[in-house]
Amino acid sequence: MESQDYLSGLNPEQRQAVAHFEGPILVLAGAGSGKTRVLTTRVAHLIHEHGVDPAAILAVTFTNKAAGEMRGRIRRLLGTEPAGMWVGTFHAIGARLLRRHALALGWSPNFSIFDSDQTERELKRVLERLGFPPKKWHPQAVHSAISGAKNQLVDAPAYAATAADAFTRVVAAVYPEYQRSLREQNAFDFDDLLVQPVALFEGQPALLGQYRERFGFLLVDEYQDTNHAQYQFLHLLATAHGNLMVVGDDDQSIYGWRGADIRNILDFEKDFPNARVVRLEQNYRSTARILAAANAVIAQNVKRKGKTLRTVAEPGERLVLVEALDERDEADWIGGEIEARLRPGSRTPRDFVVLYRTNAQSRALEEAFRRRDLPYQIVGGTRFYERREIMDVLAYLRLISNPRDNGAFDRIVNYPRRGIGDTSRTQLLEWAASQGSAPLEAALRADEAPALRGGAASALRGFAALIQRFTALASHLRVGELVEKLLAEIKLVDALRDEGPEGDERIENVRELVAGAHEWDARTDRNELEAGEGQDATALDLFLQKVSLLTDVDRHDPSAQAVTLMTLHNAKGLEFPCVFVSGLEDGLFPLARSFDEPDTLEEERRLFYVGITRGEERVYLTRARSRRRGGEVLSSVRSSFLEPIPRELLEERVTPALQRLRQLGEVRWRSGTPDRFGGFAGERAAVGDVSGVYLDYSEAQEAPRFIKGERVRHPQFGRGVIRELTGLGRELKAVIDFEAYGRKKVVLRYANLQKEL
Repeated sequence: MESQDYLSGLNPEQRQAVAHFEGPILVLAGAGSGKTRVLTTRVAHLIHEHGVDPAAILAVTFTNKAAGEMRGRIRRLLGTEPAGMWVGTFHAIGARLLRRHALALGWSPNFSIFDSDQTERELKRVLERLGFPPKKWHPQAVHSAISGAKNQLVDAPAYAATAADAFTRVVAAVYPEYQRSLREQNAFDFDDLLVQPVALFEGQPALLGQYRERFGFLLVDEYQDTNHAQYQFLHLLATAHGNLMVVGDDDQSIYGWRGADIRNILDFEKDFPNARVVRLEQNYRSTARILAAANAVIAQNVKRKGKTLRTVAEPGERLVLVEALDERDEADWIGGEIEARLRPGSRTPRDFVVLYRTNAQSRALEEAFRRRDLPYQIVGGTRFYERREIMDVLAYLRLISNPRDNGAFDRIVNYPRRGIGDTSRTQLLEWAASQGSAPLEAALRADEAPALRGGAASALRGFAALIQRFTALASHLRVGELVEKLLAEIKLVDALRDEGPEGDERIENVRELVAGAHEWDARTDRNELEAGEGQDATALDLFLQKVSLLTDVDRHDPSAQAVTLMTLHNAKGLEFPCVFVSGLEDGLFPLARSFDEPDTLEEERRLFYVGITRGEERVYLTRARSRRRGGEVLSSVRSSFLEPIPRELLEERVTPALQRLRQLGEVRWRSGTPDRFGGFAGERAAVGDVSGVYLDYSEAQEAPRFIKGERVRHPQFGRGVIRELTGLGRELKAVIDFEAYGRKKVVLRYANLQKEL
């Protein structure tokens, strides 16, 4: 293969990044600028042009799908498999290291990986064991606190030293007990897959030296989203030789809420003073108008390296800015617009994506799509591997893989029913704890437990023997065959069939799991990476690892003939011909809390930038005048994020329902000052749904019209300023800061407020 073959077609900046050989390099890659092509081509260039052994290259991505695509592209560029090269997510690479060196940390190579649900169940058990009511100290909140500490490499003693209030003191008590429980069960949680490799390297300098020598070249994608643990892992490996390429976009750093630190990319040149910096600003995805809008939005941010996307593409159509009555009207308009564009030979459902800030927004969209029979797929909804019947089968597999997994034991010891009641299970667990044994080990000796009766003891021994038998089979059977034998043995399909019509759907899901296991078997036969990992774990261990590390984006099927619904956070890295960004209202997008936190507001703006730059040809921006949130219907104003977009880039529309109301005079404007879009910032509508939904006429048309921030006078409390307006019609309420009486909430129809002129 000639170098010009794979270098042809690169623009000058891409070629600079690819041709870079030794030393650190920061590639600031704008949205749609071909960063994946740069990463994969540079790997091929290192191997082909410089003779670098593929085994000396470590490439890190942020999704399993991206890792697979990267390996496939490199294989096609080289014409052969890059044998020995490590490509994967931080979590997958961490798991691979731990499989090889778990014994050095006190774990066994067949460890379990606890997902969020399993982690929170374990934390609930720890809270109860320590006497902290889980209803008061919610496991999810405790998990979030421990996760945040781990990602900052703060261990339990260090966390305890800073605990300053009731909640953090509870977390400080739970943290070490939770870690002890993980070790006893031979388990890691997601965060441990990032933290423990750092501990491994820091605790064993000789081992770190081996990996530094092994991996002479490191490449990292999405560097702007790394947290402190990931940063430290990379720097431990890279500081000796400095051959680190990081590719990222500070304008797309959107995961600060889960520990990502934008300073990692902003300060890269401080960490590596001799670093080369290359900016990729040529966009190959979007039209000129879409890019102009995106550039105008992101230019409002202060904390950025600075770049401007450009394109040689046609200007394209203007972005469509749509105003709807409420969330149902917004969803119905989106569904209608998609339906109108699904013409033969034109668009297909998979060309469209609807993006939203919060998962709760999907409900109205789903209802609208079902009414129109529009096919759709939700990314980030109920996940296949989180369905009850799938979790049951996976619990069997986890216990077969790791007999010390107490959570798996507890879930399936009496499912399908085998005559082990709650009392017997509790007695076994108490006896196991007194013996210092794992529950499965205690179940093998159940007849020794004085409190257990003969029937229950026999059933427990039979269950333990079944797991032991399949543990032995797992060492040499392929995963698909193992799962089929297991399901036949435990008669799970019969148990599900007894549940009636709902059970039939669950049976189909189980069959899909079996098919997925067989597909995984076939895929791993051809995958050199899996073969390399197989030295340290069974096929079942690796299958469970893959399942546990799947992300929402990995489950997105781009070939499905369906409209995609997803949050903006899940959309990064994807692209669609037609993009809808919905819910553009202050308080929703950006979220209300961001107005008090400049860094959070900038991250919210970056999220909007990500949404716009997903679009290839058309971008729709939608908002609703009112939206039901938290059980209450609230009026809204358009998002302040829309303000910087030049008006000439926008085609403004209102939904038919809102247009009809305007014509009928049924929408009451709450402000006489039009904003720059020709609308009214303080507008409120005493209406509900349209096209089959009621209108509320309960307030007289001549009633005083109030807006947020307006000065008013109350007959009892005197003068004040309206701070919030909530509710509709006769239930319209105002929160008012009175000069003499402080903050009060009043119902407007009873308050007899007068405008203060």
